[in-house]
Amino acid sequence: MVTVPTSLEETLAQAKTATLGALNDGYKRVQVELVIPEIALKAMNIAWEFTPLFQEYGSGLKVLFPDTGAAALARREWGEILFKISDLGSSRTPVEMKVNDEDRAFLVVCPSAVEVGQVEKLCNIAGERPVVLLIPQLEDVSIVGIGYAARELRKRFLSTLESCYYFRPLEGAVVLRSYPSLWQVWLEKEDEYELRAEESEKPMGEALERILNKQSSSKEEGNVGPTPKKTSLLGNLQKFLRALSQ
Repeated sequence: MVTVPTSLEETLAQAKTATLGALNDGYKRVQVELVIPEIALKAMNIAWEFTPLFQEYGSGLKVLFPDTGAAALARREWGEILFKISDLGSSRTPVEMKVNDEDRAFLVVCPSAVEVGQVEKLCNIAGERPVVLLIPQLEDVSIVGIGYAARELRKRFLSTLESCYYFRPLEGAVVLRSYPSLWQVWLEKEDEYELRAEESEKPMGEALERILNKQSSSKEEGNVGPTPKKTSLLGNLQKFLRALSQ
């Protein structure tokens, strides 16, 4: 049974298990979404922890970073490795030039909405080869937009991505999805989390607000004393993020 992780270490363990499960079940385009403040700053360290998942691909794994600077930093920090490191390309060296026949699997590290075009092309070129998007940030409304082109992008590409793992801590709640489980909303109850809702699709916007507002009303009706003080989940996660960089 899925439970709410209380540290980034537990979160990454869950995410890796969910990723392997989705890949073993035949999914080719999967994403690991960790909606945690400042998580993108630790993307390289987290990517290193995910590389053992692709051990069976050997030198056929290619880890792709958004730009040449991030790729160069990873080469320097990771030292001698079996797999390859590259970037998603640019106008001079498009992503098509970054993929060859020897590549058997792709781990794309923290792509943003700026790179959504390259990521889509990569997935199309990869075909049946697995592509894992780690901490993607592809739906920045200010960049992708909300008009016809944005709707077409979501329909054509973003909707084809399987969120094998999603973790978003909120004030007093957590939205969690760990493949093959449904989307879940967990709510704080004293010193633990209680599963309040399971959905077939990601709860967001008004749907998520209804779940959270229902819980707020219940708390107000049953409030008979102060809530026991507990360690902040976000605090634990941020503490682990700092540890990753040391």
